[in-house]
Amino acid sequence: MSETAEHTVIMDEMGIRRALTRIAHEILEKNKGVENCTLIGIRTRGIYLAKRVAERILDIEGVPIPVGEIDITSYRDDRIKVRSVENVQEGGKLQIQDRKIILFDDVLFTGRTVRAAMDALIDLGRPQMIQLAVLVDRGHRELPIRPDYVGKNVPTSKSESIEVMLTEKDDKDEVIIRWLRGKQE
Repeated sequence: MSETAEHTVIMDEMGIRRALTRIAHEILEKNKGVENCTLIGIRTRGIYLAKRVAERILDIEGVPIPVGEIDITSYRDDRIKVRSVENVQEGGKLQIQDRKIILFDDVLFTGRTVRAAMDALIDLGRPQMIQLAVLVDRGHRELPIRPDYVGKNVPTSKSESIEVMLTEKDDKDEVIIRWLRGKQE
């Protein structure tokens, strides 16, 4: 763990890789393989996590798994509009009806983003079940939402924030905890 005056690195590239490999194994174990499973990432960073786990599952089991991306902007408490799940592997829409959906997000905090994603998914069909995978669970839930798969639990105060950086979007893999100005505890 490296530290500066305003933030600490809590996961580096190797730590993220290990966490996603562990999540892939846990998904395989809990679902007894990946038959009837679909990975769906919440835009933006959730989709990159879902794709990486799909690659690990392919390496482990030799079986491809459908991967989709969902934009929940219109389902947030403060907005309303767009509704679809995009198939990131082949283009077009993914079917979610009667499938086991493993929903991916980078950081679980209040639970409101996950609630919005579940609302969006249910509007598109009736999944057999929805499981939740997150890279970081930082606590402070406002809704009764619990992840099934967690890369790292990081208890935080409200005066801290967690930032996930992934190569696909940020040119590096790193998770940091940042203190809001003047509020470091």
